[in-house]
Amino acid sequence: MAVREILKMGDPRLLRVAKPVTEFDTPELHTLIADMFDTMHAANGAGLAAPQIGVDLQLVIYGFAKNVRYPDAPEVPETVLINPVLTPLSDEKEEGFEGCLSVPGLRGSVPRFKRLRYEGFDQFGKRIARDSEDFHARVVQHEVDHLLGILYPMRITDFSKFGFTEVMFPDLDPNHDD
Repeated sequence: MAVREILKMGDPRLLRVAKPVTEFDTPELHTLIADMFDTMHAANGAGLAAPQIGVDLQLVIYGFAKNVRYPDAPEVPETVLINPVLTPLSDEKEEGFEGCLSVPGLRGSVPRFKRLRYEGFDQFGKRIARDSEDFHARVVQHEVDHLLGILYPMRITDFSKFGFTEVMFPDLDPNHDD
């Protein structure tokens, strides 16, 4: 297992549309997922998409009990989600601040669907179908955007709510970057 380099905004690999995973329960897939969890935990992330480490596959991981970068966020179950499909459960959207390991040091307010169903597969090829809302739904939408070549600043509608974390949220631990 290893911590991998996280690509930063500006790297063209972050703008690609990821390819579907076609083989499940392989040693390569298990190693990739373990590396992604090591990388996410080392960076105090809430989630990580394979394209963020230069792997062009429809694979995201997310989840935490407590996260220093989002101290007020409720627990999100640790999840491996492959080849995801998102379905909003209503038209209701909610604005909320997001950061990204590929956009370090910045936060922005992004409108996201408040409630959604996500479907896909785990690393063993077992089907996943879960309803989520609020922060959990936000995390899923943020990570799945990476599979479409979308970074959260592309979704910001009010740039007066976009800036440096240390300026906008000085109470967050300064030793932990986005």
